[in-house]
Amino acid sequence: MTQAEPSTLSSETLGFQAEVKQLLHLMIHSLYSNKEIFLRELVSNASDACDKLRFEAIDQPDLMQGDTDLRIRVEFDADKRTVTVSDNGIGLSREEAISNLGTIARSGTKEFFSKLTGDNKKDANLIGQFGVGFYSSFIVADKVSVLSRRADAEATDAVLWESDGQGEFSVTQVEKADRGTSVTLHLREGEDDFLSGWKLREVLRRYSDHISLPVQMLKEEWNEEKSAQVKTTEWETVNQANALWTRPKSDITDEQYQEFYKHIAHDYDDPLAWTHNRVEGRSEYTQLLFLPKHAPMDLWDREGKRGVKLYVKRVFIMDDAEQLLPMYLRFVRGVIDSADLPLNVSREILQESRDVRVIREGSAKRVLSLLEDLAENKPEQYAAFWEQFGQVLKEGVGEDAANKDRIAKLLRFATTQGEGAAQTASLADYVGRMKEGQDKIYYVSAESYAAASNSPHLEIFRKKGLEVLVLSDRVDEWMLSFLRDFEGKTLVSIAKGGLDLDQLADEEEKKHQTEAAEKFKPLVERLKTALGDKVKDVRVTVRLVDSPACVVVDANELSPHLLRMLQAAGQEAPQVKPILEINPEHALLGRIQEASDADFGEWALLLLDQSMLAEGAQLADSAAFVKRLNSLLLKG
Repeated sequence: MTQAEPSTLSSETLGFQAEVKQLLHLMIHSLYSNKEIFLRELVSNASDACDKLRFEAIDQPDLMQGDTDLRIRVEFDADKRTVTVSDNGIGLSREEAISNLGTIARSGTKEFFSKLTGDNKKDANLIGQFGVGFYSSFIVADKVSVLSRRADAEATDAVLWESDGQGEFSVTQVEKADRGTSVTLHLREGEDDFLSGWKLREVLRRYSDHISLPVQMLKEEWNEEKSAQVKTTEWETVNQANALWTRPKSDITDEQYQEFYKHIAHDYDDPLAWTHNRVEGRSEYTQLLFLPKHAPMDLWDREGKRGVKLYVKRVFIMDDAEQLLPMYLRFVRGVIDSADLPLNVSREILQESRDVRVIREGSAKRVLSLLEDLAENKPEQYAAFWEQFGQVLKEGVGEDAANKDRIAKLLRFATTQGEGAAQTASLADYVGRMKEGQDKIYYVSAESYAAASNSPHLEIFRKKGLEVLVLSDRVDEWMLSFLRDFEGKTLVSIAKGGLDLDQLADEEEKKHQTEAAEKFKPLVERLKTALGDKVKDVRVTVRLVDSPACVVVDANELSPHLLRMLQAAGQEAPQVKPILEINPEHALLGRIQEASDADFGEWALLLLDQSMLAEGAQLADSAAFVKRLNSLLLKG
């Protein structure tokens, strides 16, 4: 029952895109540690083709051409050493065959190759993320033929794509009686395992049981004369052929959930966790949502495709339905099947639909519940999730006001009590460890963990044993403009003026602070005069222990770190003059106080520039700073 040779009308030979050549070389040299994955990829592609036809046929019923029973068929020919995967889906035009099979048209191709390590297992995990699973055929085949006719094309407009994976492929115009695609693999020597009906059935049941379409093979019966299994002319379905998400949860194994995730997410690795629920009430829908283990390459590409698959009454409608989940949950993969939306729903309708808003809110809450369960009961898994997706989840504080408090409890931060950026704590952990009398949550932010954890602003906090959140993600400052407090405790930047630690100081410390402010009042006035309009103010501080000075801004002004981020993004940022705070106990202040009038101005500028550098700022005139420093060192 293998397909007849198509009649040729015209032919053309083309070269692969450079990246495809590199990919094929890796494939042929066993990039996949598990060769049988090629069958899963081809069946998955066939399933997608049938889904696309079913969707397009909603508006164009003639595309079905009287053949409404969508299916996938797998055949093998031991004599010709071929395995063929066929479908009666949407099919390919000549242009689509060249575009889809001759190039990798996905963003991130260069990043894909840069991530390759040479480790077969690790590299295999990357394949599905880039939609290049078709090329896995060349692991087991030395020649691949793709015969396809688009559903809206004439019989004489079919295309035959062929390649041996060595750098070129041919595209031939041929005749094909029916729509759909047949991919024929001419197996290499040593791949005889896949010329067995038993082996193919075993692989299909393992990897394709979740596919809602029937995957069929010719039935085999035992032949006494030949002492072997012989194919009949009767097709039999080898998978369960019903949508996984429609089955009761009790009937689905973890392995089936995992394989379904790999199918819809094009991921080689298992998911981190999943949630499967049927919702009834105002709106009726089923959701099967997965958390990946690894972030995709395009996580920060706001133009990239994202979202879940949308079905309506089990009919596939669209991939990447981003309206069904908020942007901060864009890493979630899965399926949502609605019983209320119309079959001809468009992306524009999705944006305005009341039913979609209900689904979006319900799905967001379901994902947050899944994350809360991980955080409470599986902290190691949650730590793995946070490492990959924590920065994205932080966006939810500003984007989802209804769930802001729930998201805040899921946030994790490095702190001064941790052992590096990797060790994090929740805000609840921080509050539970607060000192008696402490009523604020303190934080410091900078471009990197090292810069933040070495900030001079931390000195008094380390001296008093007060824990401080150490923030270094780009999203942190923006997030904190929405997260002002947690459980009644205000979040306060230690780099802003008016830091009030009086409630944690004893009477002796308070007396000393007052005396220092009075004693060094002449020095403060002298510094103000020398610095002029370069600073907003100069004052004595108690926040420093080892550093001579630091710069801060008023409590109601944007932090220097946020201002630098705005400027780097090309956005207008207000001009904020720093406040210079000095540590009267530091020996350098004594030296400056004794300087001559001629040198005092230089020392004042040096003190300010030094403080700005410690804050992570870019000096307006770094050459002048170096010259000033050298001059004063020589005089010293």
